[in-house]
Amino acid sequence: MTDIRKGQQPPELTREQFHERFMRRFYDPAFHVEADAIARLEAIAFQAMKEGRKSPVTRPAGNGFKDPAYETSVEWLDAHQRLQLAQQRWSDPATRSRVLLVCGSDRNDGTCPGEMSKTWRLTQIAKEQLSRRDLIVDVLDLSLMTSEYGREIHPCKGCVSTAMPLCHWPCSCYPNHALGQSNDWMNEIYERWVSAHGVILFAPTYWYQSPSALKLMIDRLVCADGGNPDPTSTHGKTVAEAKALEARGWDYPKHLARRVYGLVVHGDVAGVESQRRNLSDWLDWMGLVDAGALARLDRYLGYYQPYYDSHEALDRDQALQDEVRAVADRVSDAVKQLREGKLPHSNRQAVRQK
Repeated sequence: MTDIRKGQQPPELTREQFHERFMRRFYDPAFHVEADAIARLEAIAFQAMKEGRKSPVTRPAGNGFKDPAYETSVEWLDAHQRLQLAQQRWSDPATRSRVLLVCGSDRNDGTCPGEMSKTWRLTQIAKEQLSRRDLIVDVLDLSLMTSEYGREIHPCKGCVSTAMPLCHWPCSCYPNHALGQSNDWMNEIYERWVSAHGVILFAPTYWYQSPSALKLMIDRLVCADGGNPDPTSTHGKTVAEAKALEARGWDYPKHLARRVYGLVVHGDVAGVESQRRNLSDWLDWMGLVDAGALARLDRYLGYYQPYYDSHEALDRDQALQDEVRAVADRVSDAVKQLREGKLPHSNRQAVRQK
C-alpha cells in the first residue's frame, strides 16, 4: 500500500476567525435586532465545525450495500435512491424521450448585467425546435447561480486523485453542514442528467474556456465517470480503504453512458474551437454518444464587434439560428435511433487504459 501524504491542511479557525466569517452573512443592519439569537446560532455552528458534524443525520445504509449497518448520510441515501429511480425510468422503453438543455452562461437579466445572455436565446431556439417533437424538454439554466438566493455548486475536491473509490456516485462531499456548505445544487443536477436521453450544452466562451458555473458542474460530474456507488465500501471517506479497494482493481463504471449529446459553443473573439473540442472530448470520455459532426457547433457571433449591440448581431445571424435548430433536430433523431438500437456507440469515445 502506498503512503498517505499529509501536511497541507491549514490550522483550524480560531474562535475569533470563525466569528468574523460567520457574521459576514449578517452584515445588513436589519439583522442587528436579532443579535442575541444570531450569537446563539453562531455558537451552535462553531461547535458543529469543531466536532466535524458534516452529516449530522444518518441511518444504516441497509440492504444492497457492502456494509448495511454503516451509518450513512440520509441526504446521500435520498439522492442515491432518486438516481436509481431515474435510471430505471431512463431505461424503460415506454418512457418518453427526454432532452436536457444546459444553458451554460453565467449571465442573465435578473442580476447586475441587466440583460439576458445570447446563450439563453440560443437555448430557447433549440427548445422551440424540440417542442415540435414527442419529447420532454428540460432546461437547466446555470445562470441561476448568479441571480438566485442559495443556489450554489460547490467545487470538486479531487477525491479521484486520491483513489477512484473515494469519489462516490452521487458525490458525498456535500452537503457539509460542519462547514456551512449546505446549499449544493448538484444532487438535483445529477438526477436531471440521469433522466435525460439526450443532452445539449450551450456555452459562451469566457477567456478561451467554459464559464465558471458550467465548469463547476463539469468538475462535479467526475463521479459519474468511474464513481463508487457504495460509500459503505470505503466507510465514508476512509482513504486507506479506498486506496486498497482500487489497488485490487476498479471497473470505472460510466453512470451516464449512452446519452446522446450535442454542443453549441459561441464566442466573439477567440477560443470557441478549443472549448468545443474540450467539451466534446469530455463527453466522449464519459461514454455519451455524439449526434454527429453537425451537432457539435462552434461559431463566432459579432466577431470582433462591440458588445452593446450583440443581441442585434444575433437577430441578424439567421444562419446561426438555423444551425442551432439543426443541432436540436440531430440530437432528437439520434436519441430515437439509439433507443431503437439503430445507433451504435461512437468510435470517437475514449477507452480508459489501465
